[in-house]
Amino acid sequence: MQFKHPIYAVIVAGGQGTRMGNAIPKQFLEIGGKSILYYTINAFLEALHEVHLVLVLPQQQISYGQMVLQSFSERIEITIVAGGSTRFQSVKNGLALVPEDAIVLVHDGVRPLISKELIFRCIHQAEEYGSAVPAIAVADSMRVIQNEQSKPIDRNTLRIIQTPQTFKSSILVPAYQQEFKEIFTDEATVVEAYGRTIYLVEGERNNIKITTPEDMVIVEAIIKEKRKKV
Repeated sequence: MQFKHPIYAVIVAGGQGTRMGNAIPKQFLEIGGKSILYYTINAFLEALHEVHLVLVLPQQQISYGQMVLQSFSERIEITIVAGGSTRFQSVKNGLALVPEDAIVLVHDGVRPLISKELIFRCIHQAEEYGSAVPAIAVADSMRVIQNEQSKPIDRNTLRIIQTPQTFKSSILVPAYQQEFKEIFTDEATVVEAYGRTIYLVEGERNNIKITTPEDMVIVEAIIKEKRKKV
């Protein structure tokens, strides 16, 4: 599929795996003989014929990252960049390789189940509106804590935010020239603070971010099921 701009995917994998209870950083844990990070990278390679891949890792994990790349049957074009002490700095380091006239997808390295359809949806919307931030509706009842008491909140007004958060580079790159603020929890908060409107796009329930052992079990089951269908 042809797009109007060059496509860059900045995959950010800076987790230490503390909530997984494992000494190995979670992005390097294996499912079916392949690391979580392998599946994430491969999802972009399978979806896009022409994509510029940038992998952002902590300096001490770069050798792990090179081992992941060796697990591909063919050599892939990807640039590994050392991250920073915060997600903000890590993304900023990755964006240093992105040109002015591009579409850039910033994706969590531990969301290995991203689909081709979601990638395309994000790119098309970002080309038209400048941004595409995947979001899904909240399925559970929600309450908000106020003054040590809880009150119900209308879940129809809430959305769970995912990645790849996708932008025109002419919007995202300048936004990251701002000074870091504690409110910068993702790319959308950075761009919004820069004064640009954030446009949501429909995300996917299966686009799970692996943070706990339970998440790992769910993702492994989904991957095994997909393999049966191939």
